[in-house]
Amino acid sequence: MSKRLLWVVLALCSILLTVVLFLPASWLGLVVEKQSKGRLSLGDVQGSFWHGSAFIGVAADAAGPVTPLFAGRFSWKISPLLLLGQINVELENSASLSAPVMVTGNLTQWQLSPSVLALPPERLEGLGAPLNTIGPTGQLHLSWNTLQFSRAGNKLSALGHMQLEMAEMASRLSPIKPLGSYQMAFDLHASDADMTLSTVKGPMQLSGNGSVRNGRFQFSGKAWAQAGQEDKLANLLNLLGQRRRDGDKDVIALEFK
Repeated sequence: MSKRLLWVVLALCSILLTVVLFLPASWLGLVVEKQSKGRLSLGDVQGSFWHGSAFIGVAADAAGPVTPLFAGRFSWKISPLLLLGQINVELENSASLSAPVMVTGNLTQWQLSPSVLALPPERLEGLGAPLNTIGPTGQLHLSWNTLQFSRAGNKLSALGHMQLEMAEMASRLSPIKPLGSYQMAFDLHASDADMTLSTVKGPMQLSGNGSVRNGRFQFSGKAWAQAGQEDKLANLLNLLGQRRRDGDKDVIALEFK
């Protein structure tokens, strides 16, 4: 009986190991949807959980097609050491990433290697209002240094710096093209974060500061038109917020609390 039981246990372990090693890539899609609370999904998923590819996008509904948010396909390699609690993941997409992204560490502490992600602004309309109304165009690049993450229970902490470059931005609501170029910097401090918005150049000026404290996001900024461009930018500026007087000029208050 003991020998027969041993063979049953070995057979079950073999079946379990086979199932785990050949998990379909669609399982990773379920993880992405859960972690993004349904905002993101994987489309045209190929391969396995451990080695596969797909494009990242959004779906209008659960049964609808997935609209790609980024150029190209993302391919991934996940080390089976994940079963032992070790994380070693490589993510590639030569059309959207300046360099492959490596995720290394364990289930409580891990780090993300530096890279630059290109974001086609036209595809961001799929995320809904107000982007689908503004109709943004231009060049968006999100860059980051080595990002450190840690988890304690349900609490996630992050350390590092990220920067969003928004170059030659324009909108279907404005006859002025481009509206300008802007920078948004993010400094991550454990569970908190600080951000600043500034204008590099352009007829539409933006500035502001924001923070995340105890999971609550706050931002206070302003938008205004350069002298002589007020009438041409009026419709777009009115969409962004409420007018207020700031010194000797009218500005649009950008307040999120």
